[in-house]
Amino acid sequence: MSGKRGTNLTEEKMRKIAAGGTAAGVLLVLFLVVILIVQFVQIGIANRRNREYSEAIAQYTQMLEAGANQQELLQMEETLRRLALERGWEFSK
Repeated sequence: MSGKRGTNLTEEKMRKIAAGGTAAGVLLVLFLVVILIVQFVQIGIANRRNREYSEAIAQYTQMLEAGANQQELLQMEETLRRLALERGWEFSK
């Protein structure tokens, strides 16, 4: 023995190394595909939530605008009623 390791690689050892490398490569690719699928699912969920939140914001904005318009109308009616009372108008129930 010459004392050097690995100098005597036989055909069988080369095949085992190639098979191990291939198996490791396949496992790595499968792992990466699983991660990719999980990421796509998370992106889809985030997009759906974003769309739901946008719809809710639009709905609440519309409700706020409708409420502001109604508030302006009520304030205008109250102002007219006050002015009418100041000028001597009487309201019957």
